[in-house]
Formats: sequence, structure tokens, C-alpha cells
Amino acid sequence: MAVSRGEQEQPRPRPGRPRSEQTRKAVLRATSELMHEVGLRVMTTEEIAGRCGASKATIYKWWPNKYAVAIEALLSEMFVESDDPDTGSVREDFRHVLRGMMRFYNGPSGRVYAQIVGEAQFDPQIAAELSDRLIGPRRQLGRAILDRGIARGELRADIDPEAAIDLIFGAAIYRLVAAHAPLDDDAADAIVDLAVRGLAC
Repeated sequence: MAVSRGEQEQPRPRPGRPRSEQTRKAVLRATSELMHEVGLRVMTTEEIAGRCGASKATIYKWWPNKYAVAIEALLSEMFVESDDPDTGSVREDFRHVLRGMMRFYNGPSGRVYAQIVGEAQFDPQIAAELSDRLIGPRRQLGRAILDRGIARGELRADIDPEAAIDLIFGAAIYRLVAAHAPLDDDAADAIVDLAVRGLAC
């Protein structure tokens, strides 16, 4: 059967797309392993490529540097620990999320995250990656929880959402960096209880 010109020009699905996603996951997995084994500063893009089987060119196609790869790898780990529970209670939502964040900070990736926060103080590109990929999504989740709490009448409508998010999530990162107090479920619950009492109607 003859094929029309229009049919000939229809784009065909690219068979490489599933393999590309598989490669991306392999890069992130290799990055997580290396961060825990040798540390963020010592880890190199060459080592990531060697471990996952991807070329350096492929890695640089998706990420500008090793810190950007590390941030995305940490993001995937963090969202496993603290997704959006949407329980119907602002107190329970924040407890779930903050407990997950503290488990993440208290685990092997917590020190890596602290290192990235430190590097971001001196490198604007790392700071931008950290803000866009890790801090931004966390704050969006906090804002969603606050908005639901306000809509249900659990929280005052006149609260400053940015300050409220700092109040709850900032306590965890302060404990990570200062290492002056525990990062556990009891600490998360105490912080959330205190914050919600101050923000409630």
C-alpha cells in the first residue's frame, strides 16, 4: 500500500526514552552510593560515570556539575521519607513531614546535605540548585499544608506563611547544622505542637 506524504512525516516514538530514564536513575543511585562512601567533596563526575556506566557527556547533558546531581539524588531520598500525607489535620500533616525530614537528616544523607548547604554559602550556582530543587519543593509542601489548615479553620488566616514555614522546618535544619539537640520523632512532635498552638485560631 502506498504511504502518503503526511503519513511519512509523522514522528515516530523514540525507543531511547525508557533507556534514558533508566540511565538517569542509575546516575542518581551511583551518586548516592559515592556520597556515602567517599563524601561529597571527594566524589568526582568520573567516578559517578564509571559506577553507573553512563558517559560524562550524558551526565553533563542533564546536570551542570556533581553538586546538581547530588542535590537531585538527595531530593529523591527526602521525598521518600517525607511526602505529603494530607491527613485532614494540619498538626498531623506537619508531624508526618517533620518526622520524615528529621529521619533523613539523622541518616547517612543528612551530613551530605549539611555539606551542600555549606558549599552553597560560597557558590551561587550550588545555592540556586539547592533552592530550586530541594528547598523550594519543601517550602511548597509546607505552604500547601498551611493553606489546607487555614481553609479548614484550624489556623488563623492572617499568619505569615513564610515565617510559619521557617518556624517549623527551620528548627530541623538548625539542629542538623548546630548538632545541639536530637533529630527524632519526639523533637518533631514538640516543635509542631508548639508552632501549631501559636498559629491556631
